[in-house]
Amino acid sequence: MKLITWNCQGAFRKKADIILVHEPDIVVVQECENPEKLVFNSKTQKPNDFVWFGDNPHKGVGIFSYSDFKFEPLEHNTDIKQILPVSVKNEQIGFTLFAVWANHPNDSDGRYVEQVWKAVNHYEELLSEGQVILTGDFNSNKIWDKEHKKGSHSDVVKKLAEKNIWSAYHKYLEQGQGKEEHPTFFLHRNMEKPYHLDYCFTSKELYEKIKSVEVGTHEDWTAHSDHTPLIVHFDL
Repeated sequence: MKLITWNCQGAFRKKADIILVHEPDIVVVQECENPEKLVFNSKTQKPNDFVWFGDNPHKGVGIFSYSDFKFEPLEHNTDIKQILPVSVKNEQIGFTLFAVWANHPNDSDGRYVEQVWKAVNHYEELLSEGQVILTGDFNSNKIWDKEHKKGSHSDVVKKLAEKNIWSAYHKYLEQGQGKEEHPTFFLHRNMEKPYHLDYCFTSKELYEKIKSVEVGTHEDWTAHSDHTPLIVHFDL
């Protein structure tokens, strides 16, 4: 199973083909337009299943299946608007996928990593059941920990680690939090302003089946978005 998360910076209908070159099974897309606006080119491969959620018709979160995986949205705490738990199943495996876009500008507690912190606490029971993946644009990094008294990026990482849920990129490629060698975001698409903001956290059983972890480069993706995709390939 190849899983890709990518903040497409809008208009995914015009950009799907460049993701599909990588032959994904599941794609989680932030800043994706809603189904009414998501009209693909006639030659673009259509997903076999699709879930979208968000308030802005131009920028929500889309979850696409390009294989036999089927989706069923689970109970959603709408106070944590842009983080949705979804049941993912095919004939071989089932797991819970949390599609993440940490961005809630109207939350007085904080719009970015605070949303992820709320989610890992609210969905604590669900995170403790079976196989789990949390993936998407977390809009956070350890380098900003000092700005948060509670619910920092490191707090999120620690709480998930207590449940044997780890960042695939960091563990598989032996990267330190806050010391990433591969940025996933370039502010204003500027190569001189790199950050690592996108993650794929997996439970122990799924982590042990990872075959590869890749991050797109600025050179290949800057024409399409200020983010690059994170690609995790599992032997499932």
